[in-house]
Amino acid sequence: MSVLRELLATLPKEDFIYVADQKHVPYGAKSLAQVRQYSENITRFLLTKGAKCIVIPCNTASGAALNYLREMFPYTPFIGMEPAVKPAAEVTKTGKVGILATQGTFMSERYCSLVERFGQGIEVFENPCIGLVDLIENGAIESPKTKELLSNVVSPMIEGGVDTLVLGCTHYPFVQSVLETILPPEIEIINPASAVARHTFDRLKKLNLLSENSGQTIQFYTTGDALKFQDQIKQLIDLQSVVKGLKW
Repeated sequence: MSVLRELLATLPKEDFIYVADQKHVPYGAKSLAQVRQYSENITRFLLTKGAKCIVIPCNTASGAALNYLREMFPYTPFIGMEPAVKPAAEVTKTGKVGILATQGTFMSERYCSLVERFGQGIEVFENPCIGLVDLIENGAIESPKTKELLSNVVSPMIEGGVDTLVLGCTHYPFVQSVLETILPPEIEIINPASAVARHTFDRLKKLNLLSENSGQTIQFYTTGDALKFQDQIKQLIDLQSVVKGLKW
């Protein structure tokens, strides 16, 4: 949803189909094979709905399935996500970077490749923030429990001297304001969602696929509870919606 928020602002003439695989999240605890299968199922559904480009707004799914999907569907442009290791390495002054992501992201080949390529000379502090995704999904964004969890996560990073913190899961931007009350002001937070939206715009423009519509429509689907997801959409991005259920 944090990526969708940026996409809606960056591509005001495009129509969107959004699938929330709430039956199977969080993906971070799933095997690579499972995440690939979920991602393939969602892709096939989106293609039947006429999708011209598919954004994977999930670091775990991108790490596990992006290359796989590009091989399976070579004529479909895919936009993936990856933890902003490179930008963090470029801006850090202390040479110490904190990364918040799921265990699935930390285990992925894409993440390991990023750290190997751009993390030379950089000390990386990793934390999978176990339980945070569930708190956000349940609307407990500013709850004492969420703040306590985040404090426990970032305290060792602060003590270790990090000056840059990467939000490596698309759920985590929704607690950025909470993090800002915990972190010292000199620590920079990097949220990659806006970069994904800009990249999507550039890719569509390069492929001559930008829409000339006068408006914007959004179709929402979920493999979970449709009514609950409607409430989450309103709470997270302040959008009234009608959500349809989806079963494989």
